[in-house]
Amino acid sequence: MRGIIVKIVVNALAIWVATLIVPHVQVTGSSGTNKVLSLVIIGALFGVVNAFIKPVVTVFSLPFLILTLGLFSFVVNAFMLKIVDWISGALGIPFETGPFFWSTILAAIVVTLVSMVLNVVIPDAR
Repeated sequence: MRGIIVKIVVNALAIWVATLIVPHVQVTGSSGTNKVLSLVIIGALFGVVNAFIKPVVTVFSLPFLILTLGLFSFVVNAFMLKIVDWISGALGIPFETGPFFWSTILAAIVVTLVSMVLNVVIPDAR
């Protein structure tokens, strides 16, 4: 259970860093508590989308991943962020990734890099 919470917090922090760095990527809310709660929910949604949808998309995009030597994974991650954007909008959670191509691709790169660093720094309790 603790490992799941750590993953949700890592996802939330990575998305928060992306909102600070990437233009058009934002989590809006009326107060700081609402933003934190929104980030935690978005982090959980991102984890669920990565657990269930990303493997299917990765299998179908395998030729592109091989052709680009893995760089297409950023496009797959951007697609996962767009799915989270769509789901959060349907749930009434204020998360916006902006226009698909540049802002979402850059956000996917930031989220990937920050998640990698945080997964090294924060021990995952299993």
